[in-house]
Amino acid sequence: MIWDQTTITLPAQPRGFHLVTHDILAQGPALTNCQVGLLNLFIQHTSASLAINENADPDVRGDLERHFNVMVPQHAPHYEHLTEGPDDMPAHIKSVLIGSSLSIPVTDGKLALGTWQGIYLCEHRDHGGPRRVVATLQGRW
Repeated sequence: MIWDQTTITLPAQPRGFHLVTHDILAQGPALTNCQVGLLNLFIQHTSASLAINENADPDVRGDLERHFNVMVPQHAPHYEHLTEGPDDMPAHIKSVLIGSSLSIPVTDGKLALGTWQGIYLCEHRDHGGPRRVVATLQGRW
């Protein structure tokens, strides 16, 4: 059994849902020798999240962003946490709804994602900055 861990830095993105599968694979632990395992991804931020969804049609990412903005609007009158700007509290709520970590199976040196699945960085701030993701691989070589 082997464990490997690295911290990935994703470049700053505008608010929205961004496909980052290639960034994760390029900067994360080497999967090529892992016969069977599990890659855990954990984002170290409270105003962004990680998800797995459609990797081909960018309309899905736009629709998700529009839906979450309707579901969790800025300037809601019941928000008390306002000191970091109008996009901050909605970002925290979206992060709780989507989640801060993913566990993805690894099979024969590759992520066992479905044909149309990719890893998303869900950026919930207008200007969130670079995001850190801890990638931990546990597996059998």
